[in-house]
Amino acid sequence: MSDARLRIYAALVEKWSPKINLISKADLPHIWDRHIQDSLRLLPFIPAGTARAIDLGSGAGFPGLALCIATGIPFTLIESDSRKAAFLMEAARQTAAPAKIHNTRIEGAKIAPAPLITARALAPLEKLLGLAAPHLAPGGICLFPKGRTAQDELTAATPLWHMEAERLTNPAWGDSCILKVSQIRHAGPD
Repeated sequence: MSDARLRIYAALVEKWSPKINLISKADLPHIWDRHIQDSLRLLPFIPAGTARAIDLGSGAGFPGLALCIATGIPFTLIESDSRKAAFLMEAARQTAAPAKIHNTRIEGAKIAPAPLITARALAPLEKLLGLAAPHLAPGGICLFPKGRTAQDELTAATPLWHMEAERLTNPAWGDSCILKVSQIRHAGPD
């Protein structure tokens, strides 16, 4: 894992954020703890041998670009805001991360499905599953960091989606968790 490259990335987030609102002003002094470390919580849950991944609604690149830098796994980052996509391209270039940036809406992205999908602070689970399902390769998993509403989101999504879902927790994470989701299919008529 490249700590130096992650520090370069954190410095870029700090530099660009006031111009294009990557993270809140209040979070600027806490980039490392609230954003980098939070993204790296997903590391132990990435299956060994994962060849590529897709991060949905990448924004400032959390968790996708942080994981790409830390693991060397090629990530496709999908971001519809052209200013944020430009930031991601520059951050990937400066950190030598194997990332491809697609400046498009998730629904319109023409990308081969991947065995790993990530997204953070993008949408409630029921909507997130609809965005992720077309991009998830058979047998793949989704890792979605969630806050205290995770159980409510699972409950709301259950009538709409069939899935295997596991809440991954750690006492150090407080109310937050990671939802590990697989075998996603719409619950409606086929």
